[in-house]
Amino acid sequence: MTPAELSQSLFDLIQDVSERRREADASGVDLGLTLADVAVERPRNRDHGDWASSIALKIAKPLGANPREIAAELAAGLEQLADVASVEIAGPGFINIRLEAAAAGALAKTIVDQGAVYGTGHLYDGLKINLEFVSANPTGPIHMGGVRWAAVGDSLARVLQAEGADVTREYYFNDHGSQIDRFARSVLASYLGEATPEDGYGGAYIGDIAANVLANYDGDVAALPRDEQQEVFRSIGVDLMFTEIKDKLHGFGVDFDVYFHEDSLHESGAVNRAIERLREQGHIFEADGAIWLRTTTFGDDRDRVIIRSNGEPAYISGDLGYYLDKRERGFDQCLIMLGADHHGYVGRMMAMVSAFGDEPGVNLQILIGQMVNLLKDGEPVRMSKRAGTIVTLDDLVDAVGVDAGRYALVRSNSDSQLDIDLDLLGKRTNDNPVFYVQYAHARTCSVARNAAASGVERTVFAPELLVHDSESALLGVLQEFPRVVAQAAELREPHRVARYIEEVAGYYHRWYDNCRVIPLGEEPVTDLHRTRLWLNDATGQVIRNGLGLLGVTAPERM
Repeated sequence: MTPAELSQSLFDLIQDVSERRREADASGVDLGLTLADVAVERPRNRDHGDWASSIALKIAKPLGANPREIAAELAAGLEQLADVASVEIAGPGFINIRLEAAAAGALAKTIVDQGAVYGTGHLYDGLKINLEFVSANPTGPIHMGGVRWAAVGDSLARVLQAEGADVTREYYFNDHGSQIDRFARSVLASYLGEATPEDGYGGAYIGDIAANVLANYDGDVAALPRDEQQEVFRSIGVDLMFTEIKDKLHGFGVDFDVYFHEDSLHESGAVNRAIERLREQGHIFEADGAIWLRTTTFGDDRDRVIIRSNGEPAYISGDLGYYLDKRERGFDQCLIMLGADHHGYVGRMMAMVSAFGDEPGVNLQILIGQMVNLLKDGEPVRMSKRAGTIVTLDDLVDAVGVDAGRYALVRSNSDSQLDIDLDLLGKRTNDNPVFYVQYAHARTCSVARNAAASGVERTVFAPELLVHDSESALLGVLQEFPRVVAQAAELREPHRVARYIEEVAGYYHRWYDNCRVIPLGEEPVTDLHRTRLWLNDATGQVIRNGLGLLGVTAPERM
């Protein structure tokens, strides 16, 4: 019996109890409950059973009854269900439910049969989501803040897709404005042997780009006037950085469906279309020779200049055009991942959404990520040898590899600052979380190989035999996977999947220590061994599915 089936049975019983009380009391009461309100949860103490519900405490007052009285009525109905072994009432009216062993153990076969589909759901069926993340400026290597978003963003996309969403991964290239000019001046200065401009970019990579520009330019740069030289280094240098960024992210297991260029917003007229749309809705005004958006109407602390008095677009103009462009492409929800330094930007963006007539927090959702520090020998890694001033994607991958890097970045809430211990991630011990999970998966594969060599096959499935406490506990945590995935998608928190599979690994290791799949010595192969192989393989499948949602491999040998 699944949690969904149990919730449905409990919901039906509540309707029966409510109806009986309405018949007994002409005044009656409509509880207004939906199935989502009648959730069952795993009790923290497994001695209390397989599932628990506090619904009696919530509905007792409107029904004019004592919670334990309502709990008793519901318990009586639950005990009639074929898969329920017993029901107990605890405290003021908590309902603790214990399933028959066969009903609980049936999950193992369900997981094996469903394979990669197990854990997926339908929370966002038909929903079209644009997920924009990383979007690092093409002025240098990707720093650790962007690397964190690469891991988290790609994992979130996978989780949303697991719940049925049509997700487009999008990278916004900031190739318009002053930062690109500073980058071009820096590369040109390197070529000319001049000092880095005061507001420019340093690091060995600038010299590398200058050399690559020369190798890719079909002409004599030295013969050009300085302004034309700068344009050569700008156009080719930016393209080279685009290519490098894409290649580095691909090597990190992150690819995008759309690479959107900021320049295109201004060249295509998208900004002007957005301004005219807002003007039609009465939210544009002109003052001091500039064009303004009246964002204070929607809670912003001040109105925002869109076009400056000199005719130059302000930064928010690109945001207006970009958001409207996404909505015109048919996206129901636009998710943007931004760094901690953009926290103050959220208010004006949400005011912009309201001005377009959309719903803030629904049509546009902004996720804020905090900084990442790499630690080596207990001290922060200060800078990259190549980038000069920042720690980069290459530094992380070179130190611990893609799997460990991705897992370390995604296993914590992205809204909290993160310290990554490179020494710990390099260890092949259970203290290293990615090793702990991957080793559990490899162990399930090893057990399966050894079982096959010993003649243990999944020819019989007798779930009523899975009665050991560690088996009940393992089945209990495996049952939770669909709920965890749905919650991770709903809350935009893929780290929940990582923490969950770590929990699964712990329960599996304890089960492995207590329950044998392979007979000892000359013992015959029994149905218990065969059934335990189903549970072993089910565990491997769940860990594999969870690692897949994080973009981390599930090795079969370690």
